[in-house]
Amino acid sequence: MSSLNVAVVGVGALGRHHARILAGMEGVNLCAVADTNPDQGQAIAEQHGTRWVANYRELFDSVDAVSLAVPTHAHLAIAGEFLSQQIPVLVEKPIACNLAEAEELVQIAEANQTLLQIGHVERFNPATQAAFQRCPQPRFIRSERVSPYTFRSTDIGVIHDLLIHDIDLVLSVVQSPMQSVEAFGISVMGEHEDAVQARLRFQNGCIADLTASRICPVAKRTMQLWGVSGCVTVDFTSREVNSYRPSETLLYGTPPLERARKAGVNLEALKQEVFGTFLKVENPEVSSADALTAELSSFVESIRNNTAPLVGGTQALEAMQVAERVLEAVNAHQWDGSQQGPVGPFIQFPNEQRRMAG
Repeated sequence: MSSLNVAVVGVGALGRHHARILAGMEGVNLCAVADTNPDQGQAIAEQHGTRWVANYRELFDSVDAVSLAVPTHAHLAIAGEFLSQQIPVLVEKPIACNLAEAEELVQIAEANQTLLQIGHVERFNPATQAAFQRCPQPRFIRSERVSPYTFRSTDIGVIHDLLIHDIDLVLSVVQSPMQSVEAFGISVMGEHEDAVQARLRFQNGCIADLTASRICPVAKRTMQLWGVSGCVTVDFTSREVNSYRPSETLLYGTPPLERARKAGVNLEALKQEVFGTFLKVENPEVSSADALTAELSSFVESIRNNTAPLVGGTQALEAMQVAERVLEAVNAHQWDGSQQGPVGPFIQFPNEQRRMAG
């Protein structure tokens, strides 16, 4: 089978990794990189033995597919042009700046019957897959995705920058219509919300509490899933997965509280039996496979086999619909319970102009 000619549009902090991976992928020819920054574009092109173009439109007649890693505000315009040329596109998350643009991009893909994949890379994280296999029907989810401020993706807020990952993951595992959304957030660096807490309620009874912040001194990406058969925790960064479920001893043996009430019981020894004797603990081995490589490989295979991507426009649009509801709740949050008081994420200086400090 002939090589697939793929180009990367935008080779900044993330796009350069797309270029690196595609350049080494079997059955793929990294035929070009496009970037408006000549120094950046030429350096990446030379590194991988390909050509650089400043204008992505020069690629229309020479590519079979493109991977798009440009600022979010440019997703609709650039991806829309490639899709209109019936060129398959992988767009980094989020699909667009807002719901209206996301809907338009999906409509363009459908009208041209052209593959659109969205880069929700956590779906390809082996830790995600290991955790979801062990709690396929969660009834409570708690996630935390926090990081220091990077001064990237400043054209969107933390909801579309970070929280969108966990919204997509939750929707993929819960698979139930949304019932309600509660949320509040705050802007610290300005222009957009930087920290958000959201509660999603689903019709099947599941509740998901999601935390996202890009003003945290440390980085953390974790999730807990509680189901009728136990609890699973996952660290998406270290790929550590822990599963806790009732043991045979707890289910069918003498109840631990009955043991604790017996005369002369050694409570300290009984405490040591909680994890292991009463609760079965599993730490499954998780693959070290690179998630971005898996995502790009999936994109290539979807093109070759004419199959739907794992995260296509429809799935990304569903995540954006929830994100929009979270943003609406954040913007409407009344901090003192009154419409006359601070409302929304911009509450630091409600009644006076911000003075320059340096």
